[in-house]
Amino acid sequence: MNSPAPQLIPFSHFEQLRMGREVIRQESEALMGVARLLDATFCTASDLIGATTGHVVVTGLGKAGLIGQKIAATMSSTGTPATFLHPTEAVHGDLGCLHSGDVLLALSNSGETEEVCDLIPLVHRLGVRTIAITATEQSTLGSTCELVLTLGRLREACPWGLAPTTSTTAMLAIGDALALVASHARGFTPHQFATFHPGGSLGRRLKPVGDLMRPRDQLRIAHQSATVRAVLTGSARPGRRSGAVLLVDDEGQLTGIFTDSDLARLLESRQDEVLDGPVSAVMTARPTTVSRNATFGDVLGVLSERKISEVPVVDAAGCPVGLIDITDVIGWMPADQVD
Repeated sequence: MNSPAPQLIPFSHFEQLRMGREVIRQESEALMGVARLLDATFCTASDLIGATTGHVVVTGLGKAGLIGQKIAATMSSTGTPATFLHPTEAVHGDLGCLHSGDVLLALSNSGETEEVCDLIPLVHRLGVRTIAITATEQSTLGSTCELVLTLGRLREACPWGLAPTTSTTAMLAIGDALALVASHARGFTPHQFATFHPGGSLGRRLKPVGDLMRPRDQLRIAHQSATVRAVLTGSARPGRRSGAVLLVDDEGQLTGIFTDSDLARLLESRQDEVLDGPVSAVMTARPTTVSRNATFGDVLGVLSERKISEVPVVDAAGCPVGLIDITDVIGWMPADQVD
């Protein structure tokens, strides 16, 4: 008689949460330990990466290789030219991507990954500097690379201590640290980041205002000494109508803004006589402005914080060159982000 097959008892939600939190707790504690291990070698490594005239070439096998691809991508998007080199493909011709002036960043928790360790003497012959991220300096990889950033002996978060989890999280954290410290040293700016990341919602938020604003020839602009009535009747422009008139002085510098909401308040309070007075008496003086180099994200912050619907764009002399209107902003945002 056959024994009945054992039944699998599923985790309760409580046990699932307990285990999930334990994994994250273990990895977070490991990261704190890795942070404490950083020393002057990290500074030397980040200086080497920041000053390289070539590429940072990241290599690793298996899960470490996947982490290496992410590190290379992060470096590339933050001002450090980087690429990923598969260690097996390297010895079948791809070593040709390496040149003197490059830096090789090799990842292996054990430091004994044969395919990675075998690369180091080869790249040294090409005049390429080497940095290892590995558990200890005593490993094969640690003993052959010029600079070693140690992880320490980490226990994987896997219940059996086998699946790369804690170690790959730690590798990724060190890679991010290297990328961002090197980026800071290079003086990398958000506008440069936008150049490398023009797509998606992030690229949209980093897009410069100059690419999105309504240009000057579409704006309603009037002199601040004109009457409200003259401003309203004489500042029409072709195209989509803006809800604001920009007021300027004799030098063409922006001095104020008069919006449809301002007009509505005058009419609601029955101040009809004001319509034949100077607009400067009822305009909003010294309105909030942005430069054409500000980002879409900057403008979103201004509109939200100031609770306004229009933001003039001015040049270095303070003269209006464009306008951001809330209706345009809504059109630029993805449908799932518009309330």
